[in-house]
Amino acid sequence: MNAPARTLELGRVGESVKRVDAIPKVTGEFAYSSDLFAAGMLWGHTVRSPHAHALIEEVDISEAVGMAGVHAVLTHTDVPGAKAYGLEFADQPVLAIERVRYFGEPVAIVAAEHPEQARRAAERIRVAYEPLEPVVDPERATEQEPIHDGRPTAGHGFRDDPRPNVVRSIVIRHGDPDAQGEVTVSGVYELGIQDQAFLGPESGLAVPDGEGGVDVYVATQWLHVDRDQVAPCLGLDPEQVRIHLSGVGGAFGGREDLSMQIHASMLALHTNRPVKMVYNREESFVGHIHRHPAKIWMEHRAKRDGKLVNVRARILLDGGAYASSSAAVTANASAFACGPYAVENALVECACVYTNNPPCGAMRGFGAVQSCFAHEAQMDKLGAELGMDPVELRLRNALAPGDSLPTGQKITGSFPAAEVIRRAAALPIPEPEELPRDALRLPGGSGNTTRGEGVRRGVGFAVGFKNVCYSEGFDDSTAARVRLAASDDGIAAVVHCAAAEVGQGVVNVILQTARTELDLDEVVLGSATTSSVGSAGSASASRMTWMAAGAVQLACRAAKDELERRGGDLEHGETIDVERVYHHRPTTPLDRETGQVTGDGAHVAYICAAMRVVAEVDVELGLTRVVWIGTAQDVGKAVNPQAVYGQIEGGIAQGLGLALMEEIQTQDGLITNASFTDYLIPTTLDMPPVEAQLVEEPEPDAPYGVKGVGEPPTVVSTAAVASALRDATGRQLTRVPVRPDEIVGLP
Repeated sequence: MNAPARTLELGRVGESVKRVDAIPKVTGEFAYSSDLFAAGMLWGHTVRSPHAHALIEEVDISEAVGMAGVHAVLTHTDVPGAKAYGLEFADQPVLAIERVRYFGEPVAIVAAEHPEQARRAAERIRVAYEPLEPVVDPERATEQEPIHDGRPTAGHGFRDDPRPNVVRSIVIRHGDPDAQGEVTVSGVYELGIQDQAFLGPESGLAVPDGEGGVDVYVATQWLHVDRDQVAPCLGLDPEQVRIHLSGVGGAFGGREDLSMQIHASMLALHTNRPVKMVYNREESFVGHIHRHPAKIWMEHRAKRDGKLVNVRARILLDGGAYASSSAAVTANASAFACGPYAVENALVECACVYTNNPPCGAMRGFGAVQSCFAHEAQMDKLGAELGMDPVELRLRNALAPGDSLPTGQKITGSFPAAEVIRRAAALPIPEPEELPRDALRLPGGSGNTTRGEGVRRGVGFAVGFKNVCYSEGFDDSTAARVRLAASDDGIAAVVHCAAAEVGQGVVNVILQTARTELDLDEVVLGSATTSSVGSAGSASASRMTWMAAGAVQLACRAAKDELERRGGDLEHGETIDVERVYHHRPTTPLDRETGQVTGDGAHVAYICAAMRVVAEVDVELGLTRVVWIGTAQDVGKAVNPQAVYGQIEGGIAQGLGLALMEEIQTQDGLITNASFTDYLIPTTLDMPPVEAQLVEEPEPDAPYGVKGVGEPPTVVSTAAVASALRDATGRQLTRVPVRPDEIVGLP
């Protein structure tokens, strides 16, 4: 990362600060959830469906129950409370009941003294299935038999769509959707299923408290919503279920949904012993949701001077077997379909459907990634048709504060779209390297399959945007608690916040905020748990920096006010303990028929980024190499600039992976590449130098003017890399990841 050198300080807002978890993670001493241990613990294992769609005729556990070391074998009949759960809609059974709807769906769970005993017992459970025709083609899903009884997502304020297997559909009509332009370009774009590919597979430990309750130690993104799903299924009150955040090895949206939380808790309460569950990598591929694959039809109509007149889009998302957060992903894909451009007329139709493919939900940039790939390909195509520079075309249409989105919402606050475009475009690109050169610096890398004879160079550009925080009327809030006490050096503070540290650096944000507000150096962060503080919401939607900073700021100011009321000092043993809840300004739902805002706006604020990519492509062999990436990003106010640069680089890596190599392959709903041998992710050899510029225009309504920074790099980088490949090859390249056979040869 080519970032300016910065001095590491103790830690106030705006200073670059060392990550508190950096050294233990680098040295291997950091304790992840898979490292948990409790005396006398058992090991849990899950029996999963080998079918994507089938009826369950019988589950025979008799052989498994009598095996040595086995303490429990449970099926859906043993679920003590509600039989189903879900992040937004309770459409997913704890353990399959009568039917399985996706490959890998949990059917039974086992607890044994040793993980190998649990695995062998699971193999002895006999499940008789009657395979059903799987619904795997999202384009046919609305014409096939429904895979769920009833309509699980109906009646939640969404547009009424009576077709089978519809999770949610949205239609946005803006201005005159039939308005004509002088130039028209159209295309069809597709994206495959991307996995979050986090370092740590799903794992955790459930410990019964001896009084009917349970403590669950787990890697998650939202402690309190986990509790609110787990407790009803266990038949317990929320206070009897305590969720504790354990070391998280990456998340990226894949830990918003439950994995082993209910299963381990059931086994622990049944056996009255602690139970640990750790998925292997193959199991992890079916143990969490993925990025929605999409097919997008898009048409842009413009004047000869490049000004957009009308954008028409039709978006189809495959939600897989259960709803997860598909409703929110559908809303985002729709809202951002036209890109960060001022468009007076638009028609956007978007639908997400149930299928028997792997369940999909939140992944970094959810919904906006899919739309950005399509609208930026269209802008490149429009620029070529007009003979106009792609950067100039984007500047001519860039959204600015005061402009309206196709939903009718006006851009308020900071939104420097034109500035990020200019700043990214102004970054000097590296000169071409002469041949011959080291194989590592050629497409194909260490494979040494080319010497550069068929290599062409391309330069691509893309810009995209996304919302910050929750939307559409969701009551978004975060709680923080501050405790002040006398210490040998004066006043010491302990801060409690249930914000999930998933690798993004929110721990530093909390501590920097507290030190800034309290003007203290002696600040300690308490452990994140549901029993010590109210909900922080999810570490998602680019919200955590904004919301955690707001909550900690409120709590610190309340504590400081109380300290001043007491004369500015505390006696030994005297404490101040306050908790405050921060809310951003309210949002309102979209009109279910027109897709227009019904109040002040569906979103709180927006973030944008622009990116320039240099790539080399061997057009004879289909090999690619990303040479350099330059980006400018709207960050509001950087709380910890060094961490922001790290987030930009990490986000780019995931977008590059989607552009070039990452795709879950399925056959009739079955995942065929559930390993990091067959599912490829970028390595250090695939990542180019990244030159990033931070555009700091504070958001007026946010604490310190902050914005989230983790998602825009992923939103934009897939589109930018694909743009560079098009420039190098002259091919349309309308699908990602781009395959070698789509590159080979001349257009």
